[in-house]
Amino acid sequence: MFLSLIQADGYNPLSVEAVVFSIDDPEVCLRLATNAVGFADGHRAQREALASILCDGEFRPGQLVEMIEEQSIFLMTSLSSLIDDVAAASKVSPAAVTEGAGFAADHWTYIMDLLSSYLQIYPDREEYLLFSNKLTYYYSHRVVSPRKNKYVLSKSYNGEWLHVRQLDATYKSTERVEYMRRYVNSASGWYKNEASIQHDVEGNIFRSSAIEKLFLLATIKFATRDPFGMGIEYEAGKPGWNTALNGISSMLGSGLPETYELKILLRYIHDAILKFSRSITVPKELAVLIEKISTALDELGDNEHMPIHDAEGIFKVPQPLFLYWDAVATAREEYRTETALFSGETREYSSDDIAKLVRRWMKQIGLGINRAHVIGSHGHDQKVAAVITPTYFSYNVTKWEETGFHNDEGHPFCVAKEMAVGKFPLFLEGVARVMKTMDKKQATVLYEHVKQSGLRDNELKMYTLSSTLVGQSYDMGRMMGFSSGWLENQSVWMDQSYKYYLELIKKGMFDQFFEEMRSGMLPFIDGQKYGRSVMECSSFIVSSAFEDSNLRGRGVLARLSGSAAEFLSIWKLMFIGDTLFQLNEGGELEMQLVPSLPAWLFRENEFAQSPADKKYVIRFKLFSSINVAYFAATPKDLFGVKPLRYTIGLRDGSIMSVDTISSTLAANIRKVVFIDYIHAYF
Repeated sequence: MFLSLIQADGYNPLSVEAVVFSIDDPEVCLRLATNAVGFADGHRAQREALASILCDGEFRPGQLVEMIEEQSIFLMTSLSSLIDDVAAASKVSPAAVTEGAGFAADHWTYIMDLLSSYLQIYPDREEYLLFSNKLTYYYSHRVVSPRKNKYVLSKSYNGEWLHVRQLDATYKSTERVEYMRRYVNSASGWYKNEASIQHDVEGNIFRSSAIEKLFLLATIKFATRDPFGMGIEYEAGKPGWNTALNGISSMLGSGLPETYELKILLRYIHDAILKFSRSITVPKELAVLIEKISTALDELGDNEHMPIHDAEGIFKVPQPLFLYWDAVATAREEYRTETALFSGETREYSSDDIAKLVRRWMKQIGLGINRAHVIGSHGHDQKVAAVITPTYFSYNVTKWEETGFHNDEGHPFCVAKEMAVGKFPLFLEGVARVMKTMDKKQATVLYEHVKQSGLRDNELKMYTLSSTLVGQSYDMGRMMGFSSGWLENQSVWMDQSYKYYLELIKKGMFDQFFEEMRSGMLPFIDGQKYGRSVMECSSFIVSSAFEDSNLRGRGVLARLSGSAAEFLSIWKLMFIGDTLFQLNEGGELEMQLVPSLPAWLFRENEFAQSPADKKYVIRFKLFSSINVAYFAATPKDLFGVKPLRYTIGLRDGSIMSVDTISSTLAANIRKVVFIDYIHAYF
């Protein structure tokens, strides 16, 4: 569903809503209505009313119930039966709302997490998922402005100098609004769901497979890299995950976190396209953009263009990199103009063509990341500058030309001619994201340096959202309005901390993970100091950077945050392993439990009846239904250890003992309903 909400420009709406249901066939609507209210002639008016409701556009179950009650329709069947029948007969479509200005820069990065989670359960459906499902594109009335309409000359926040800022990064397209009005439901006056779906010039809904949409997404993000080729530009008015950095877009900012995610996406596309050796078809407009990118890369040449600072320590963008950036940014803007509606024409690429393109792009991304490490961050020891990744950058336009036009506030529009890069302090987001691209050895080196950096709160033994922000520009955003240690200014932001801990266990750094877990995760911290139940996540924990020592360690703004989602991911890795289901060399389904559990979690087995029984056990439920128990003769660390054997109890009372869970048995466990328990012995 989320991939269906990706737009032709690579962005997505900010607000995802509940899916909507629709039935286009009047005969189906009448059949459902007849079954619900009866066949008798006296029920004719109610039958027609219900059929009209069902066939009159998109609805949700709650809306259907409301309309039935409003029209006093008496049902002969139960309401739940009607809803079940209607849902079975309906087409289900994603729904979303484009609210306010701007597009978040990071929302697309979670698609790979969703894809990975799906394939951990259904590895045998990967090819079907990628190539057989045709997805739509979300269509928004908001469009990213070209640079000529958002790069403006304005005074600095203290009024002492002029600088170029990016303002009004998106605009409401009157042409798109007018087009969407074609899809207004005449009866209700509401937009049909089709109004938010991309069409071609002939009025046909344009669809692409999942792999084709992923490739389109990767192409556009590659074309949105900043002038040094390091981070992905925050060109659409909003930053990524760190929303408190809400001024960075105006600073012509960019982020390395999104670049690291692009690296992961491209690596997956490369491997998947070669694995299945299948061609893909893309919109002609995207093919044109790809050709322009290739031409610009040819002109850029093979020089690595490593940053060199001047006598004042300023890193200016080399002219060849600037010209490449300008050419690709222009091509991206032209692509947006051309895809107000797709032409409907397409171009086919072979798997080898795609793999070749991706390898070239990944080389450029690698060069950009290398440049980022040379430039580094503010506020940390230069000895670790090449190890701890920077996270964000800004760009200062050092030479510009005015266009002669002005925005609504009277600021002159201008065109950038030369640029220099600006640096920020360390942020934990960059560390957590880059670790996703590393092997265990690299991640361990990074971990040791982060532990010695300004991101570590030694008093609390936790990690802060950022190192000190003292002395930074207020242009950065609202985080500069808070005291150090409070809210997004150098506090322990639980969501991001848990993301970091998740990467530690993912990389097999078990000793480091469980050490951090005992001091940084809620079940193990002092509840009195935390100030609320340790079962309740907070937005942030006041760090030791805060002036009032009495509040340090206190959880503030309790809510259901990303921390809960990260904790569930951590729990899965601890108790189940990274990949529960996989395909063996013969292509058959297999299941393997590979926990990562410390010895101190084992408890005595209260059901042991003889010396032969394993004396220690850890229990949990798989899929909220299947009772699983790990047995060991003595408590011991199970760090990536496979069981020696399994005993599996089926719901029909039969018991199976196996060394490997494969084929039919693995499929039945995946279906859940056939299995009562799984006992694994170590």
